[in-house]
Amino acid sequence: MKESIEQRLAQAMAELAQTEAAVARAESELIDAHCSVRSQDRAVEVTVSAQGDLTELKFLDGKYRTMAASQLAVSVLEAVQEARAQMARRVMRTFEPFTAASPSVPELTGVDVDWNKVFGPGVLEGPSSGGARASSRRLRDEIGEED
Repeated sequence: MKESIEQRLAQAMAELAQTEAAVARAESELIDAHCSVRSQDRAVEVTVSAQGDLTELKFLDGKYRTMAASQLAVSVLEAVQEARAQMARRVMRTFEPFTAASPSVPELTGVDVDWNKVFGPGVLEGPSSGGARASSRRLRDEIGEED
């Protein structure tokens, strides 16, 4: 026997309410979320929020004292870029269930998210994905040219 339109609507409304509650839980989980990353040379450690804002910057073991300004700048930027990429991936994993179609109500297709629009271009291309290595080298070259 086929479900009535009222039954399907009630099922869709119940699933929508469950999804709204799950989104609220995910948002509250991410409100205080942060990600800390050390630069490859271990000279700096940065912390970013779920929005990608830099919330803390630590200079480790006095290494910055012996570094050229351009080297220190590259270390900071590298760590910030990687921390933002890691946090962006965490946010994406948290919200991924809401992007899938509903198995029980096919009309609820899930949310289509343009992650590049959310995080900005290049954020998801952190050092672990390989994209930042070229940009980091380019940054070092550009900084080096200014010295």
